[in-house]
Amino acid sequence: MTSKWEKLKIEERLIDILSHAKSYPDGHHFGKPFLTAYQLAIAFSQLHPVDALSLGFEVGGKGLGIHSSLAQYLARMLSTRINAGNIRNVEGRFLSNKFLGQISFNSGGEVIVSSLTGGQNQLSMFRFLEE
Repeated sequence: MTSKWEKLKIEERLIDILSHAKSYPDGHHFGKPFLTAYQLAIAFSQLHPVDALSLGFEVGGKGLGIHSSLAQYLARMLSTRINAGNIRNVEGRFLSNKFLGQISFNSGGEVIVSSLTGGQNQLSMFRFLEE
């Protein structure tokens, strides 16, 4: 049986999003920029709205009153696949919460405030590894 992850080609779509993230200035020695799980969820939702809805998650954020979000789902699935060695061209890291008050994101005019800042959980972020 094919999972929604496979059926909707989520991995390929996320890798496409990450691989098109531009560094400023282009070609900077730091390489491709990291995108947080929230940024990936927003981009995925905007590029593939029907598929994002079919997953049954909201993007996420503080004050939603939900414990499972699209951002969490994408981060968990990417992390699992990176750890298993199934994805070799994406790396994941955490952004420290030290001295961090609040991070917010703009999703088509809607402000999404991270529910992870200020707590013990750290914000996951991912980037495409250039060959």
